[in-house]
Amino acid sequence: MNQPIEPSNPQNTRHIRIAEYDYELPDERIAKFPVEPRDDCKLLVWRNGLVSEDIFKNLKDYISPQSLMIFNNTRVIYARLHFLKESGAHIEIFCLEPLVPKDYQVSFSSTSHVSWVCLIGNAKKWKEGELHKEVIVEGKRICLTARRGCAHGSGFEVSFEWSDASVTFAELLDACGELPIPPYLNRKTEYRDLSDYQTVYSKIKGSVAAPTAGLHFTPSVLAQLRENGIELDEITLHVGAGTFKPVKTEEIDGHTMHAEWVSVRRDTVVNLLEHDCRCLAVGTTSVRTLESLYYIGVQLADNPNLSPDELFVPQWLPYELAQSGREPISACDALTALLKYMDSRSLDSIQASTQIIIAPGYKFRLVRAMITNFHQPRSTLLLLVSAFVNGRWREIYDYALSHDFRFLSYGDSCLIFP
Repeated sequence: MNQPIEPSNPQNTRHIRIAEYDYELPDERIAKFPVEPRDDCKLLVWRNGLVSEDIFKNLKDYISPQSLMIFNNTRVIYARLHFLKESGAHIEIFCLEPLVPKDYQVSFSSTSHVSWVCLIGNAKKWKEGELHKEVIVEGKRICLTARRGCAHGSGFEVSFEWSDASVTFAELLDACGELPIPPYLNRKTEYRDLSDYQTVYSKIKGSVAAPTAGLHFTPSVLAQLRENGIELDEITLHVGAGTFKPVKTEEIDGHTMHAEWVSVRRDTVVNLLEHDCRCLAVGTTSVRTLESLYYIGVQLADNPNLSPDELFVPQWLPYELAQSGREPISACDALTALLKYMDSRSLDSIQASTQIIIAPGYKFRLVRAMITNFHQPRSTLLLLVSAFVNGRWREIYDYALSHDFRFLSYGDSCLIFP
């Protein structure tokens, strides 16, 4: 295979041709289920341009003591709801993100009605009217009603109401929703997925896809890391359905990233500063959150009067700032500006949204190593990996393909030091 031409500077990033990030992935290399136990999967290690392999449970042997590892503690919700119309038509509603109320936790704790942005399966059969579903929650029979609203972004606004105010929306989803496994698995959700497709440290509900780099961790692996003097911390990014969205345009300039909600605690910002603003990120979602944190800090250094609702990282902001010729501030200066902003408003955590795209030409600010899985061809996640290894992603993937590594969400793991 020919090595793709990597952009030498951010000005060229928009013109990357996605065809250069294609590779042949046989269906038999896509892991349909994880290995058991989950930390028995294979681990590919890329360091200084050299490849080696091991078993994931030996991860501690490759990470220096006093390192800081950052995990995404999001939890996958039972986002698929199935309704049956009186006509017999089956309608699937896939809940993507809350609309009213917009805050995830407030929406989940609501006890009367909510509105979400949703994808609708078989939408041509449900253009108006209400859908009803009987749900049993702790022995109580509850009628759940769905009303379709206007188009909203990539989906539709759907309003939900239910007949018992003692039940929260989160409880309804848990009772009648279905865990959404990736479409490329080409199978229905099974009972084992309810645990297999959650990280052992998942806490904050909101994702419609798992941060799959974290699926390999077990309590034993986490304990070994701590015993070796490695510090573990957490952020939250709720993974949206856009994680499976392929790049369909010839150049990535035409691809629109889906904005995702992130939350970072003040203690984590302090922790990063105490570790010289360097860390190992577990998964591409953690990478995107941490790198977005830098650009939030950059914006706050310029304008400390931004309201919390204005904290947003546009898709092309890193490249536009690089092209402006301005000397960028350091990672620690950006995090210091962020910490000062939080303290001035007595904030224990910062919430924002990010649309950042990380592709060749990007300069990493906080992340110095990452753990990730093996990603789909022509995906933005593959672009991110390529950016991290200075364009040498094909060497990593050729090795994985020729040495029986398993790919995608339930596949094997990769530890990358650029």
